[in-house]
Amino acid sequence: MKNMQTGGPCGFTLIELLVVIAIIAILASLMLPALSHAKMNSQAIACANNVRQLNVAWMVYADDHQGSLVNNSSTADTRSYRQSWVNNVQDWGTSEENTNTAYVLSGKLASYVNNNLGVYKCPADKSLAENGPRLRSISMNSLVGDPLINPNRFNPTWLQFMKITQFPRPADFYVFIEEHPDTINDGYFMNVWDDLKWGNLPASYHNGAVNMSWADGHLDRHRWLPNTVRPAVKGGAGGGFVPVPETDYLWLRDRTSIKLN
Repeated sequence: MKNMQTGGPCGFTLIELLVVIAIIAILASLMLPALSHAKMNSQAIACANNVRQLNVAWMVYADDHQGSLVNNSSTADTRSYRQSWVNNVQDWGTSEENTNTAYVLSGKLASYVNNNLGVYKCPADKSLAENGPRLRSISMNSLVGDPLINPNRFNPTWLQFMKITQFPRPADFYVFIEEHPDTINDGYFMNVWDDLKWGNLPASYHNGAVNMSWADGHLDRHRWLPNTVRPAVKGGAGGGFVPVPETDYLWLRDRTSIKLN
C-alpha cells in the first residue's frame, strides 16, 4: 500500500498489526497441544526403551546363572546386604541414596546395561526429593527374584518366582514396572495381594498409562482407570487406599504371581 500524500510505502496500521498478532496467537494455540502430545509420546517411547533394556538384562542374567533370577530385595534386606538388582532406597527427603550413583551401579544388573544410569529413570518423572532429582523410576515385581531373606513373607500364599522356568505362562507375568513417585523406595514393587488395598502404587506418567515388561521379554503400556491415577505429592503416601473400582488392582494382582495350593 502507498501513502496517498507522499507516494511512498506505508507501515501496518494498528488494526492490521493486531489482526496479525491474533492470527499468530490462534496458530500457536492450535499447535501447542500437538507439540505437548508429541513430547509426551517421545518420553513414553524413551521410557519404554529403558524398561526394555532392563528386561533384556534380567533375562541375560538368568541365562548366565543357570536360570536363577537376579536378587530382588525389600528395603531392609537391600540395606543389609546390598545384593539386589539395584541397591538404592529412595525417599522424598535428603537420603544420599536418592542421588548417589554408586548405590545404583553396585546393583547386580548394572553391568548388564553397561552401567547406563539413564535406563533406571523415566524422562517424564520430574519429581524432586529435597536433595534433588532421584535416580530411579522403575521397580521390579516383588514376587520375581530371590529376596535373600524370608521369601513370601508379605505374600505367603503366592508363588515367589526364583527360576525362569517357574513361570507357567511367561507372557502373563510382569517383571519391571514404573512405580508412583510417592511409594517408590526400594526396587521391590510390593502389595499384600490378599488384602484389597494399594501399598505400592504404579506410576501413570504417560497420559494415565505405565510401561511394563514381562517374563517372556515383551513390553507394553497399560492404561489405568482414573481412580488409580494419583498426582505426586512430595512427602505423600501414594498408596494406602482401597481401590474403587477394584479393576486395576485385580488386573495387576493376577499378573504378579499365582496362588499356591
